[in-house]
Amino acid sequence: MPSINGTDIKKVVVACDAGMGSSVMLASQLKRQLSKNNVTVEHTPVNSIPADADVVLCHQGLAARARVSAPDKVIIPFQVFIGDPAVTKVVQVVQRGGELSG
Repeated sequence: MPSINGTDIKKVVVACDAGMGSSVMLASQLKRQLSKNNVTVEHTPVNSIPADADVVLCHQGLAARARVSAPDKVIIPFQVFIGDPAVTKVVQVVQRGGELSG
């Protein structure tokens, strides 16, 4: 399982499938939260995760596909788009340091 230190995270990708808008809202929220940390946040389809992503956030139902698309990346699955503890942990690790595995 890949891991990364929060200080090394420069790009977070929110990967989605259906394009329903919830993942776009999450990406927008993360951009605001991580802007002071010089972290880029992008929204991409789960099958097109960019090679320069450090961390990939995706709904738990898409985690297996994300791992196939980006096997060497830290994949963080979550259950709800707003207020999920997994997303909060990513923000805290970026802001305060520490290891993130997934």
